[in-house]
Amino acid sequence: MNKKELRIKYKEQRDNLSAIQVADKSLEISNQILKLPIWQHTYYHIFLSIVEKKEIDTSYILTILQGKDKNIILPKMNADTSLTHFLLTDSTLLKKNNFNVPEPTDGIEIHPLQMDVVFIPLLAYDKLGNRIGYGKGYYDQFLANCKPNVIKVGLSFFEPEAEITDVYTEDIPLNYCVTPQQIFQF
Repeated sequence: MNKKELRIKYKEQRDNLSAIQVADKSLEISNQILKLPIWQHTYYHIFLSIVEKKEIDTSYILTILQGKDKNIILPKMNADTSLTHFLLTDSTLLKKNNFNVPEPTDGIEIHPLQMDVVFIPLLAYDKLGNRIGYGKGYYDQFLANCKPNVIKVGLSFFEPEAEITDVYTEDIPLNYCVTPQQIFQF
């Protein structure tokens, strides 16, 4: 299937999940993440969920990262489809933007080259690690500015598609995708 068809399919599948299913599956994903070989690193970039779009609740992963005393980096969306990245501290103020994305208002800016692990939002992915998001390109631009060996971890409620038929050369594939049932490595 192509990206447009997959976006429609997986938005619908997510819309059909109840709040309890989202919470249960999000917790299962966070438990699976503990099995990844990523915990020796320092800087972990994570998105904050859009509750209205039934995205994976990343608060469980945040709790794990805080418990492991990791540096947590949060993105802030810019009008030019780029992201600015801020260190999460006790004084970080979060505010929802026009897309209902909770994001830091300001803080200590962290350059993409410092990221070790990036947890990536997505709508769908395939068995080769290709991913699709909402189509604005925020994460494609961000990942292109990270160091080549940054670990890219997708999070999904669903299993992979066989193939995304219209992958671009600029698309950066995942290293892992974590679902409630298992971890896919690419």
